[in-house]
Amino acid sequence: MLQIYNTLSRSKQPFKPLEPGKVKMYVCGMTVYDYCHIGHARVMIVFDMVVRWLRASGYEVIYVRNITDIDDKIIHRAIENGEPIAALTQRFIDAMHADSEQLGLIHPDQEPRATDFITQMQGMIGRLIEQELAYQADDGDVNFAVRLFPQYGRLSGKSIDELNAGERVAIGGGKRDPLDFVLWKSAKSEEPDDTRWKSPWGEGRPGWHIECSAMSCDLLGQHFDIHGGGADLQFPHHENEIAQSEGALYGRKHTSADQPSVNYWMHNGHIRVNEEKMSKSSGNFFLIRDVLKRFDPEVVRFFMLRAHYRSPINYSDLQLEEARAGLVRLYTALSQAASLDHAIDPHSPWVKRFTEAMNDDFNTPVAIAALFDLASEINRAQGLEKADLSSTLKVLAAHLHFLQRDPIEFLQMGNPTLDESLSVVAIEEQITARSSAKQAKDFAKSDLIRKNLLEQGIVLEDKPGGITEWRRS
Repeated sequence: MLQIYNTLSRSKQPFKPLEPGKVKMYVCGMTVYDYCHIGHARVMIVFDMVVRWLRASGYEVIYVRNITDIDDKIIHRAIENGEPIAALTQRFIDAMHADSEQLGLIHPDQEPRATDFITQMQGMIGRLIEQELAYQADDGDVNFAVRLFPQYGRLSGKSIDELNAGERVAIGGGKRDPLDFVLWKSAKSEEPDDTRWKSPWGEGRPGWHIECSAMSCDLLGQHFDIHGGGADLQFPHHENEIAQSEGALYGRKHTSADQPSVNYWMHNGHIRVNEEKMSKSSGNFFLIRDVLKRFDPEVVRFFMLRAHYRSPINYSDLQLEEARAGLVRLYTALSQAASLDHAIDPHSPWVKRFTEAMNDDFNTPVAIAALFDLASEINRAQGLEKADLSSTLKVLAAHLHFLQRDPIEFLQMGNPTLDESLSVVAIEEQITARSSAKQAKDFAKSDLIRKNLLEQGIVLEDKPGGITEWRRS
């Protein structure tokens, strides 16, 4: 049975969907005011992996990942650029989709934009006011009254007495309590017209937290199975989502006995650069599109998934080069025999190891270790057994979206991080010259050509029938 680490319970739990055979999953997506960076790539790749494994396990999955297209950062950037909000956000939505396509990611089943759900947000805010969990302050903002929600702090493990308002939100003059957070922001005179909507509380726009609560509840229902996102969202964003969603449903009398709005909370770890958390404020972040100019998308995916999704990972060129070397090893094993076009044996020890790893909270490092052991077995096998094992490797790797390309094509692909002087044409000319030397029994020249190519990172493999295949090391 699949076990998932639930941030809410701080433990692994057997996965039991609310509706047998069906999974409803919501993942917090991007705020579209700039290009996506490698931290965004990890979120997208991790939950792409989760969706693929759930579907491979027989579940029907509804995968929702939102787009935040109204937010303070968006407004500031649009004003700075002198362009409409919609033009700014659409440009970066298109860029995000281009990055996602290059990475080979499954597109979410639904990708709601916050600005399309203003009515639903206002409805939820209205219910929170009726439940006396929200109030309109003197400055026009509508705020959530944190101290009136008894279950606040369950997800993060923070008690109200421990909370520091400075960790969470700027303290506004109209708040009754510094811990309260905004649900509806009153329009400011200096802000453009396309940043405000009419509401019962005057013109304004939604706060960030209410956006996800309204979209997830509207599309997946008041109770759904999995909510995911980066570890940095656990507090305050996801804590506030719980307060809003469950507060609107149960009110101030909410107890731990009431059904939670989400059964399983999943959070992927941070990406670090030189052992420091990557962030735009620190200036140590890398855009996906820039990374993909230097590394193949499959290498980036392999780099992300060779670490457990909950663990922090350190980004560096060296780490990505090691990931590329790992893929080369797997593709080299695959290149030795054509995969057979038949179903793999579900009782195979390799299938069992891989499945057990993935069912243990999506333990991709252990699953990938099983793939490497299988590759070693392929290297030792002969004939039909080699082809059968190659098929198993390719099918298992498909669950992680690896090893689905022609092995020779991948192995001959250039490495843009290196200063390579040899083109494919030059390599094949050298191979032809070596073949001619061998036919002339000039083995010294043949060996020298092989040695020179190897020194330039080109590995030759002589096959039966006088065929020579090559790959980059």
